[in-house]
Amino acid sequence: MSNDFDFLHGSWDVVNRRLVKRLVASDEWDEFPATSVSHGFFGGAGSFDEITFPTKGWSGATVRMLDPRTGEWSIYWVNSRTGSLQPPVVGRFADGVGTFYGDDEDDGTPVRVRFIWSKITPTSAHWEQAFSTDGGRTWETNWTMAHTRRP
Repeated sequence: MSNDFDFLHGSWDVVNRRLVKRLVASDEWDEFPATSVSHGFFGGAGSFDEITFPTKGWSGATVRMLDPRTGEWSIYWVNSRTGSLQPPVVGRFADGVGTFYGDDEDDGTPVRVRFIWSKITPTSAHWEQAFSTDGGRTWETNWTMAHTRRP
């Protein structure tokens, strides 16, 4: 439970694939690089990373906190373009896969948000984000990140 995000500690090269337009049935993807550095705190009950997108001219940061009462993680995202902390997604790991849900809006449209962490090895990990506009019956994956540990 605590220490679930210890796999992420260190430096990573990240290949991003993001839909150019979300929630319009688009299949046009933008692929771009990033580098990320992650650290833990509070004895594994907290995690922080900063990610830089050099070809985009902006960066982001994630704070993850474990609620010891519920065993659930809350994940908060902020980027340098807006400076606004996004509402959290909340969830946990089961069988090596972390699944987290929350509510937000995308360009004025209310969305259910899902993050999934999967394919976790000592040298790689996969993250994806999906949105639902129908309460979670259907999902559109709109951003994926393939992490490879830096030497």
